[in-house]
Amino acid sequence: MAMGSPRRRAPRPMPLPLLLLLFFLVAGSGEANAAVRGADDGARPSPIKNVVVLALENRSFDHMLGWTRRLLGLPVDGLTGAECNPNSANSTTTSSSSSICVSADADLVVPDDPGHSFEDVLEQVFGNISSGAGAAAAQPSMSGFVRSALSVNALLSSAVMRAFRPSLLPTFSALAPAFAVFDRWFSSIPGPTQPNRLFLYSATSRGAVAHDKLDLLLGYPQRTIFDSLAADGRGFGVYFKTIPTVLFYRRLRALRYAARSFHRYDAAFRDHARRGVLPALSVIEPRYFDLTGTPADDDHPAHDVANGQRLVKDVYEALRASPQWNQTLLIVTYDEHGGFYDHVSTPTAGVPSPDGIRGPPPFFFKFDRLGVRVPTIMVSPWIKKGTVVGRPAGPTDTSEFEHSSIPATLKKIFNLSSDFLTKRDAWAGTFEHIFTELDQPRTDCPETLPEVPFERPTPPNEHGWLSDFQRELVELASFLNGDYMLTSLAQETRRKKMTVKQADAYVRRAITGFLQASKQAVRLGANESAIVTMRSSLTSKTTTSSSP
Repeated sequence: MAMGSPRRRAPRPMPLPLLLLLFFLVAGSGEANAAVRGADDGARPSPIKNVVVLALENRSFDHMLGWTRRLLGLPVDGLTGAECNPNSANSTTTSSSSSICVSADADLVVPDDPGHSFEDVLEQVFGNISSGAGAAAAQPSMSGFVRSALSVNALLSSAVMRAFRPSLLPTFSALAPAFAVFDRWFSSIPGPTQPNRLFLYSATSRGAVAHDKLDLLLGYPQRTIFDSLAADGRGFGVYFKTIPTVLFYRRLRALRYAARSFHRYDAAFRDHARRGVLPALSVIEPRYFDLTGTPADDDHPAHDVANGQRLVKDVYEALRASPQWNQTLLIVTYDEHGGFYDHVSTPTAGVPSPDGIRGPPPFFFKFDRLGVRVPTIMVSPWIKKGTVVGRPAGPTDTSEFEHSSIPATLKKIFNLSSDFLTKRDAWAGTFEHIFTELDQPRTDCPETLPEVPFERPTPPNEHGWLSDFQRELVELASFLNGDYMLTSLAQETRRKKMTVKQADAYVRRAITGFLQASKQAVRLGANESAIVTMRSSLTSKTTTSSSP
């Protein structure tokens, strides 16, 4: 009998449980692929799922942590007591009569704000402005801090050389030996606050070496790490006390962010930590205005450093009690050195320009040097006790830790699909390796930190005039609130003559109005890429200024 072709059986229907299993496997393949992307080199996925960044104001490493080697036994590159600066432009000797040397008697409140403009830092790092502005081969001497301070206030000449005893900084003195200290972390440029804060989350200041009023008000347009997180569906939150300086990035003013990602610190941070709902990245913005009952805690001179210690303690204890603790990293750093002495030479070799944009005249800065070293402490149960981190191992021979290291490392630990933000974060050292030395999170991390017992002997000068930084915050608030369009002489005079107390009230009212209007616009169906434009005629209020 002839054999025909074998008959095929009709396929059996796939059992429902197997169908569901395949569905979930396919649906989860995106996350699985992301994990594989991070493990291409055989490394395990990062245990860090939540990063909290607190950037304080204007202190150098030596000023805050320079004595931790001699007095706490931490093996950091700190002070020996032999570091000095000449105390006049004509000093040619190193005798005690012509120099001011470091000491361990820093005060919690300094008498004034040392210079820290681009020109000031040139003098501090190179000894004089002409040396730093000249040949690229000029080497940092770190010898001009006292002379720079003398040009501001004679009382600052010794203040900039004084460093804190660890006993005056109980929060740092508890965290530093218990977790990690970076003793070679630099500000991103040799200049003031806002350009360095721009580097923190975008790895560029787009050519700014000073506080460019128009660019700050219109908002800097560059891509940020917040955009990279959002592109991969990861959230972020900004927890602020006065006004979020990240709103100097124009993209963060868009409704998609302004309506959802900004929270009052006092109302939300502890609650979010307690409920375990902190996002992938949390940014803490301290209180920038110093008032009786609500003191500034940003460490900006001449604010009380004890209040900054209390803020760090509060943030740590909220995280330590959170169900997210075992997957959390806290980064505490400073935007720039604020004119205070540091003995480590600022890097001048192999530093890439982020985007090829040069600074304005007369210096036309190439962004080929870093700023002065600043304190940076990292806290996580995945960090070995007593860790001290020096130079990075790469990605290039000249790489250093600086503020661009934060977005560079976030890209790695979160396996972000977006490219690096600029050439600077592609070059900057990353620190994901400090979470890989333990097989499981530590259980011996302190639940609470020591109390900060110090009380300021004099009340805050809330009726005094504003600092340059505070004026920038008022101008940002006035722009967001629509009041900046009022160009009458009376309005301009009012802003310039605001006292600290008046400015704080105005800024709070303005940022509340802007964020509420953004939320309302979303509820009404506005395009989430839009930015709310407030009408000055409807939002401004007349404030009567009084002399301090």
